Amino acid sequence: MITVKEVRSKKDLETFVKFPFSLYKTSDKWVPPLIQEELSTLDAAKNPIYREAESRLFLAYRDQKVAGRIAAIINHTEVDQLGKKKLRFGWFESINDKEVAEELFRHAMNFGKEKGLSYIEGPSGFSNMDKAGMLIEGFDRIGSMSTHYNFSYYPELMEKLGFEKEVDWKEYQIPVPEEVPEKVRTFSKLIQKKFGLKLQKFKSTKELLPWSEAIFELMNLSYGQLESFTPIKPYMVEHYKKKFLKFLDPDFVALITDQNDNLLGFSVVMPSFSKALQKANGKLFPFGFYHLWKAQKKNDKGTLLLIGIHPEWMRKGLTALIFEEVTDTFLRRGIKYVETNPELETNIQVQALWKEYGPELIKKWRTYKKEL
Repeated sequence: MITVKEVRSKKDLETFVKFPFSLYKTSDKWVPPLIQEELSTLDAAKNPIYREAESRLFLAYRDQKVAGRIAAIINHTEVDQLGKKKLRFGWFESINDKEVAEELFRHAMNFGKEKGLSYIEGPSGFSNMDKAGMLIEGFDRIGSMSTHYNFSYYPELMEKLGFEKEVDWKEYQIPVPEEVPEKVRTFSKLIQKKFGLKLQKFKSTKELLPWSEAIFELMNLSYGQLESFTPIKPYMVEHYKKKFLKFLDPDFVALITDQNDNLLGFSVVMPSFSKALQKANGKLFPFGFYHLWKAQKKNDKGTLLLIGIHPEWMRKGLTALIFEEVTDTFLRRGIKYVETNPELETNIQVQALWKEYGPELIKKWRTYKKEL
């Protein structure tokens, strides 16, 4: 017997957040999130995104045992300002049982119908700062902090439920060259001299913090044309700073500015925290912080988290400065290979950046869509 209940209490929310820990307990590829961060993200009193969004969370039980979960999300900026009558779904997890998944989606979709929406799409979060996409290729590789990992039966469940492909993302692994290519160094110097550009580097988080707002503003500009992008509002910046700064090593952040210190481009890279998060198993205390610190200091794998360039400076060679700095940092810190963040399959411009570096396609994600 399958029953579905809406999350209404603190206990229910803890059950919702902790369900994947039991679902994936035998998997050595799943990377656990931090439990307290998940609880805060889904708490309307703690996450400022709820100023423009609402959600309903559901838990499915088979024979009185938790068997699945789903979040039904409405981003009102997306619906009202961008004109997309879309219900988002996220945090979807289920045992390999079509009936369980079907009941979860039925409850989620009923919420969308109540609100007059036209279709459901996901997996996604409240905004573009949350994880998105369902893994459809690369199940044999360990997950990451910034992406989902799911079992191989998930895409089959979606197809059985009548969902269709919306869009795919691709992730590449790139070997770090033994040295920065001379043509990259030469071009980087020419571009810096021609436009009077400056490379900003930081020795501490304190030095980096004053640039936070400018980085998020540039993210809005550089990613604004992408599918389903919703602007990051100023009141969200503080929340995201608290969420992500604990993972950032300032040495892995580089900013490009003009002579007046206007931000034109940035790169945010980090060592891989996958194994450290597996060891932490959802908790920073008592040893989680140590595992993360150790992963920052000694690691041979990196992640290209974010690269942003002002639209007016695209195709002017700023990527040469970024590649030079990123490669120098990797060589200095012992990074042997790096994984890109998922890139939209339609974002040919970004994928072309790695073409000369021997990229290997290692994972693919998909978002699905269905009419309500």
